[in-house]
Amino acid sequence: MNIHLYQKTITEELISLLLTADPDPEALSGYIDDSQIVVGELDSMIVGVAVLHQSAELVELKNIAVLAGYQGRGYAKQLIREVKRLAKRTGAKALLVGTGNSSLSQLALYQKSGFRMYEIQAGYFDSYPSPIFENGIRCLDRVLLRADL
Repeated sequence: MNIHLYQKTITEELISLLLTADPDPEALSGYIDDSQIVVGELDSMIVGVAVLHQSAELVELKNIAVLAGYQGRGYAKQLIREVKRLAKRTGAKALLVGTGNSSLSQLALYQKSGFRMYEIQAGYFDSYPSPIFENGIRCLDRVLLRADL
């Protein structure tokens, strides 16, 4: 997979992929414009995307998504490795990522990628327009994980 910073206009296709990881368009529009976008391409087709937002010595992985037909092949892990390299080059000391309490596969992915649980933000998803359910669990709380760089 070819991974690089995305320098083009944000397309509906890219937004659609990002919404698979964060289903709230309002939340997405709140961070997309002042963030860096990293894409993973296969044969010139975007199969994965990550959105990074930097503040001081921390970089937050705001969103990461891989097309459904390409999941389970290690592409998200490749994106995370590249995101860590990019964050470290900016002088960041740590990379943060948040996910829902019900996002069991994402929690496993992040921990396998070197993140440790850092904070629980109770009720974080209460303001989302529609309830989110994953793995038979209602997504209510945000689990924040941290990887020191």
